[in-house]
Amino acid sequence: MTNVLWFALQVKQRYEQLTATILRNKGYEEFLPLYKCRRRWSDRIKQVDLPLFPGYLFCKLDSANRLPILTTPGVVLIVGIGKIPVPVEESEIAAVRSIVASQLAAQPWPFVRAGQQVRIDAGPLRGVEGVFLNHKNQCRLVVSVTILQRSVAVEVDSDWVTPLKMEPGLAWTEGSRWRAIGAAH
Repeated sequence: MTNVLWFALQVKQRYEQLTATILRNKGYEEFLPLYKCRRRWSDRIKQVDLPLFPGYLFCKLDSANRLPILTTPGVVLIVGIGKIPVPVEESEIAAVRSIVASQLAAQPWPFVRAGQQVRIDAGPLRGVEGVFLNHKNQCRLVVSVTILQRSVAVEVDSDWVTPLKMEPGLAWTEGSRWRAIGAAH
């Protein structure tokens, strides 16, 4: 029995969609999460689909049989430690899939390591876990793909959010805002 897991593939910049198509045509299950972005040209503004993780896509593969992946046009390497590929957590793939499927406004986000872990209990992201942030008076859920050291942020309604555990020095206040205990009101 083969051990088929999700792996992150580093690909040439702007080759993400072409490489994903080639992998799909080779019979691999691939996942290229995209988001919508408005771009200005000299004569118009156009909405385009861009990768949430520029230069990367995900592929289900058997790490013992990497050659067909590595010889695919656009593929640079399978992300790992040294020459050993490291699989992406299934829960991280599922969280990113949920964000893309929700059609909420998502965007690439700097990798987040520390912060309050929360779960979304309502809306199209019900069951997704990530880090809760309040950025420019907008509530965001940040989901990270650890192996890539990249994150995705999506705007959420603060009423959907439930903390997974209380962080020392923080309290959940009225209006669904995190506040440092003892901080000025």
